[in-house]
Amino acid sequence: MSGTGILLQPDDYAQANRFAFGDSPALADELLALVLAGTKTATCGALAHFGAGGEPLPEVGRQDVVLDGSGRPAAVIETIEVTIRRFDDVDAEFAHAEGEGDRSLAHWRREHERYFRRNGGFALDMQLVCERFRLVGRFERDRG
Repeated sequence: MSGTGILLQPDDYAQANRFAFGDSPALADELLALVLAGTKTATCGALAHFGAGGEPLPEVGRQDVVLDGSGRPAAVIETIEVTIRRFDDVDAEFAHAEGEGDRSLAHWRREHERYFRRNGGFALDMQLVCERFRLVGRFERDRG
């Protein structure tokens, strides 16, 4: 089994923040698969979408429940680093850690520009919350 084989109990994470990666059920499932395989160990979001009614800013040491595309708890990740940086300051190392596509900076920039344009706007100097995380474990899920 790739990634961590630790099976978690949902009741242990009843109070945890819950979220799905991406902006569609298909993308949520695709990115979750990368997390479970150990390929995706980083993520980012527009700083403007955090706080004041949005998602809480990630904090080092916090554990969050990752949902699949159907909204079911799938895994728990723990934040190990949080930085704020401009879109155009994201480097190849971070793009590789995001684990998407061919893992290149060019792919990261192209796909993240598309994502941010779909979700409220894009600018080269927009501030991003860049988070690195580790997979804590997964929830047993009905495959049906």
